[in-house]
Amino acid sequence: MSRRTLLLTTAALLAVTLTGCADGTTPSQTAAQGSGSGTGRHASDTPEQTLHLAEQLLTKECMEKRGYKYWVEERPAPDGPSLFPYVVDDAAWAARHGYGNDIYRAQQREALRDPNQRYFRSMPADRAPELVSALNGPRPEGLSVRLPNGIQVTHSDQGCVAEAERALYKDLPAWFRATRVATSLAGMRAGMVVADKRYLAALKPWARCMKAKGYTYPSPAEARAAATRPDKEWPHAEEVRLASAEAACAGSGSGSASSPSSGPGSGSDTLSAVVKSLDAEYRAELRRRHPGPTADLDRLRREALPRARTIVARGD
Repeated sequence: MSRRTLLLTTAALLAVTLTGCADGTTPSQTAAQGSGSGTGRHASDTPEQTLHLAEQLLTKECMEKRGYKYWVEERPAPDGPSLFPYVVDDAAWAARHGYGNDIYRAQQREALRDPNQRYFRSMPADRAPELVSALNGPRPEGLSVRLPNGIQVTHSDQGCVAEAERALYKDLPAWFRATRVATSLAGMRAGMVVADKRYLAALKPWARCMKAKGYTYPSPAEARAAATRPDKEWPHAEEVRLASAEAACAGSGSGSASSPSSGPGSGSDTLSAVVKSLDAEYRAELRRRHPGPTADLDRLRREALPRARTIVARGD
């Protein structure tokens, strides 16, 4: 797993629950704060935030009924890889965050202060497994799906995470299947984009532009990997320079990949434009190839949203 992955909180570590961004869309930062009491400090202003917060409140209610404490977990802020899966193309973001190492370090610090993690670490050794079982179920049995890549994944249909999802989405097996398949499709989509000949063609002018700026990375993935090595932390200013060069070159076209009427620099042939077009194309293709889970995901979210709003309004 990449070091860019968010340092998971105890709840996420023990009970992988995919809410709001299971189709690979970029998540927005939540305003929901874990307070442990009252609802005045909870807020949700998007459907994704509302669904996440409702699920967290249901999980909290369930854990407290079982005699445990639980604090509402905040949805993670989007980091570099989730915002820019193919290439950093936002110059202002790059100038502030580079590749997002500063966000990652802030998330690490926040995770160390997470009340659920502190509570789990404070548990006597003989009670910790009971907490895991209460949250995540005793065994990964009851829910199962074979992903498009052939991998079989399972999860418990018991525990407070499952109970919260069942209360919110009603059809727990369909929710489990839809979220896991959608996440798998997001990974497949990324692989299809970077293997596409149009992407490979757009890399060439990008690499030439980078070379002119003093960088010899053949792809954005290799530039990001160099700047985010876990064993060699880059100075922030150096990281910002590289990411800013990447963003500038992502918007610099050659004219070779565009339509005849599009001249150099028109924008249609830039790496940024190409990856956005390919991502949308392959997203639509995969939805057509796997209509059931993707339609179920949309339907389950849509039907759950009124329930989620009621739960959030009710509060803790």
